Amino acid sequence: FVTLGDRYSQRDKAQDLTSHLGKIVRIWPDGNVPDDNPFAKVRSARPEIWSLGHRNVQGAALDPATGRLWTIEHGARGGDELNHPEPGKNYGWPVITYGRDYSGLAIGEGTAKPGMEQPVKYWDPSIAPSGLTFYTGDLFPGWKGDLFAGALAGGKLVRLRLDGDKQRVTAEEDLLGDLAERIRDVVQGPDGALWLLTDDPGAGRVLRLAPAD
Repeated sequence: FVTLGDRYSQRDKAQDLTSHLGKIVRIWPDGNVPDDNPFAKVRSARPEIWSLGHRNVQGAALDPATGRLWTIEHGARGGDELNHPEPGKNYGWPVITYGRDYSGLAIGEGTAKPGMEQPVKYWDPSIAPSGLTFYTGDLFPGWKGDLFAGALAGGKLVRLRLDGDKQRVTAEEDLLGDLAERIRDVVQGPDGALWLLTDDPGAGRVLRLAPAD
């Protein structure tokens, strides 16, 4: 899976199947296109496309239990989204969105339209999400199966608890806000700790998050 932004000034191309802008594509490691891609046999569509209508995906993770793809993306002014993109589905940008233009004007036709998917969760105001990872380690047993996302706005790590079939978020917790550092990425290390990359023009850091004992 490769995530591709919309280039903003060309945001309408997120709905155009002849363009890769605003899409998630699915290819083999050698660049070839899987035969079962949703648009592989659609004339004039780019066969690599997996899903469309994305603005700017910043983080992606595969659920280790199901193999399902999850993504988190920047909205405009508000409207950041958590999605689990499925083949051939349209996630709406810029026709529907929970965000507004940076000028304050409305974007598109509203927040819902038939044939377009709703996000699993959206944030307004924006958190400016970054990296995304599932936690499977043993250092934090209470966090197993949870999703973690970095946040540039507000400088925090966001923990998301998903329900049993993982179709919705049932709880959200903000962590490390006292650091007041933009978190650019989060990954799980082999020891079960969470490793964070902070983004600062003076001195960005790599941090290891583990239990105090």
